[in-house]
Amino acid sequence: MSSFARVAAVLLTLSALHGEQALAQSLTPEQQQLRAVYQELLEINTTNSAGSCTVAARAMAARLKAGGFADADMQLIVPPGGPNKGMLVARLKGSGAKRPLLLLAHLDVIEAKREDWTRDPFKLIEEDGYFYARGAFDNKAQGAIFVSNMMTYKRSGWTPARDLILALTCDEETIPSEFDGVDYLLKHHRPLIDAELGFAEGGSLAQTPDGKLISHGIQAGEKIFQSYALEVRNNGGHSSLPVPDNAIYRLAEGLSRLGKFSFPFKLTPTARSYFERSADAVGGPIGADMKAILTPVPDAQALVRLAQVNAFYNASVRTTCVTTMVNAGHATNALPQRAQAVVNCRILPGEQPEDVRQTLVRVLADANIAVTPMGTPAVAPAPPLNPELISTMQALSEKMWPGVPVIPTMAVGATDGRFLNGAGIWTYGVSGLRKEANGSGIHGLNERLSVKSLYEGQQFLDELTRAVAR
Repeated sequence: MSSFARVAAVLLTLSALHGEQALAQSLTPEQQQLRAVYQELLEINTTNSAGSCTVAARAMAARLKAGGFADADMQLIVPPGGPNKGMLVARLKGSGAKRPLLLLAHLDVIEAKREDWTRDPFKLIEEDGYFYARGAFDNKAQGAIFVSNMMTYKRSGWTPARDLILALTCDEETIPSEFDGVDYLLKHHRPLIDAELGFAEGGSLAQTPDGKLISHGIQAGEKIFQSYALEVRNNGGHSSLPVPDNAIYRLAEGLSRLGKFSFPFKLTPTARSYFERSADAVGGPIGADMKAILTPVPDAQALVRLAQVNAFYNASVRTTCVTTMVNAGHATNALPQRAQAVVNCRILPGEQPEDVRQTLVRVLADANIAVTPMGTPAVAPAPPLNPELISTMQALSEKMWPGVPVIPTMAVGATDGRFLNGAGIWTYGVSGLRKEANGSGIHGLNERLSVKSLYEGQQFLDELTRAVAR
């Protein structure tokens, strides 16, 4: 490198540092507090393979204690046999005029390999207006916001009408799993988290690829997660003597039939509300197709077009089942004695997993393909579309993002809300965070969240919490 290039590099580095320092100086005390909590939380590895939710829970307890919470206000819960599965529950006492509000976030994150990422996934990198790290969006942004806001409430001496319960849990991302933090708390420590309603992950601000905000989602319910093991067995034999009855062929033909099958169209109340409110916001041919599926006789071609535009539209109106794993044979020179597959289904609320299993049996159309449920699903009703909550959220959203409509959504994936809704604690996904059209790298490489969005989310969740808890 020439001396000129070295000087230029130094100047660029100094310029970048100056810019970051200027930005830090422009942050309010509450924002500075949030950034410090966010960085600490992100830089604690909480993956299932090598991380520890317990370390993260202890760190957040220390933050809350520094913010004025007494030890008696917090419970660190480490389940038996799970030393790295620790969770934190903290309570800000209210007047008791109303039942508590639960603020839920999970500490664990999806795996991330350093060699696959552009940047270290367990170091907070602020670059070009974005925060990069595993968990930058899912779900440590919301967890850090809840922790920081609780610290602010405590220091200010605010006494809400409701107790505010903060729960930072573990193993939401490990599906299927014998342990889930929220499920464990409900079974063993329900009084700690019992509430009238809860706020959790799932809702976000949707953007077009060019960054235009088009809607503000509030998650109200989710599909049922259920996988099924498929298996074909036969006697096998020497590969030099093939016979028509081949386990792999049988399974492959059945899976081919499944790949061409679609479950029936069905509009849940949440899905209907989603398409009704989205149609005008999206506009154009897509908006017209959204309206066309809401008629007494839904337009079949409109359904086809919507599914081609966005897989989410299709998943919102029908149960889906897809083959995710296949395993067969035991030797290169032997006929297969066994062929296996895993089919993962996301089942609409109100439909039964056993009915879905029977549908799979019918569609596979081969009595030699055994279909067995894998585990027991958490079946839960969708929370009601609370008009007061939605109107409150719309008013706040209009103030922060004028013209962006609040739209109820149903999660086509799975969150811890399913356990809470099943227990009668109506839980809604809200965040005020901007999710990019490409998914912001959630569960993928180079996960990120815009710097602006983190602080917007802090403001939105603060004002929403105060409005609902007062």
